Amino acid sequence: MTIGATDADPARERLRRWRLVLGGGEADGTGHELTGRDAAMDGTLAALYGKGDGARTGRDRSAGLGASAPSVARWLGDIRTYFPSSVVQVMQRDAIDRLGLATLLLEPEMLEAVEADVHLVGTLLSLDKAMPETTKETARVVVRKVVEDLEKRLATRTRATLTGALDRSARVARPRHHDIDWNRTIAANLKHYLPEYGTVVPQRLIGYGRASQSVKKEVILCVDQSGSMAASVVFASVFGAVLASMRSISTRLVVFDTAVVDLTDQLDDPVDVLFGTRLGGGTDINRALAYCQSQITRPAETVVVLISDLYEGGIRDEMLKRVAAMKASGVQFVALLALSDEGTPAYDREHAAALAGLGAPAFACTPDLFPDVMAAAIEKRPLPVPDPDTKAANGT
Repeated sequence: MTIGATDADPARERLRRWRLVLGGGEADGTGHELTGRDAAMDGTLAALYGKGDGARTGRDRSAGLGASAPSVARWLGDIRTYFPSSVVQVMQRDAIDRLGLATLLLEPEMLEAVEADVHLVGTLLSLDKAMPETTKETARVVVRKVVEDLEKRLATRTRATLTGALDRSARVARPRHHDIDWNRTIAANLKHYLPEYGTVVPQRLIGYGRASQSVKKEVILCVDQSGSMAASVVFASVFGAVLASMRSISTRLVVFDTAVVDLTDQLDDPVDVLFGTRLGGGTDINRALAYCQSQITRPAETVVVLISDLYEGGIRDEMLKRVAAMKASGVQFVALLALSDEGTPAYDREHAAALAGLGAPAFACTPDLFPDVMAAAIEKRPLPVPDPDTKAANGT
């Protein structure tokens, strides 16, 4: 966190920073008095975090945001003045969680004041049913801004990575003359170089199948929409739209809690997808996988991606049998505990271990890693499981 300008005296600067962290009062022990910008910054922190136990209980805080939208809107403006965007987003989330400000997001002027991010989108989606019509259009504008930013960040690399994977997966061992990949063929046959002739005599030809506009792979994204999976739902919707834009991939997006909803026909606009979800509720992974299984027509060319924390409210044994059956038929099955930047969430370790035993390791995946995971699944090679999550993937 950036905390104002650097003081010329290192010792005094350390006291200043500790004073801002500890929040003042006799117990902080710094004896440092804040003035000017530092005092104003301290006020914004005190309004949210207060002092001592009061900040946790919501009672007897030395400062606060109150219940009025104008005071909160001013505070939102202040924190953007004093802190970088990444810190602003954290403070906004804390304000929503600690001070119960979610209901204020139902007011258009409040939505216009916040710093939009994935977590805010999740909060808005959870409030969708309670949102008045006067606020819904503003909410869609906020959600669209976040979605467009994510698409700019993720779309180009995703398309490039998966296009390469699709080309490699179509490589044939006995290509026709016009389909030979000469660069790879020469590299694979360098040991057959004949110096007396100054050439390579290839023993193995590498090439690609003839270019085709037909669908090469089918991808089913099966996304848990329970409340804890909000960020994953947002990222999955964006990736679903990107995959759906690729002619050689047939993409289906299925979201579920205790019911299953197929949002495939809305994939041309991820904002419509997001407002078609219903965050919260229970979880029936078995029912969702049963639906996905019924949609598979070419098992050997299909990738099923289950995005869930694996807390199953349905029939556990049936869920595992479905995964085993899909894998036995040739389906590439990927289990992601989360698709977000947040790391590994709380998850059902027993179910993760059971999936690992079926050859489907479960791990948390960042959005930046997701294209590589999909490329590996398309090429039917081992998934790039992140090292920190290897234990989690094995259920240990």
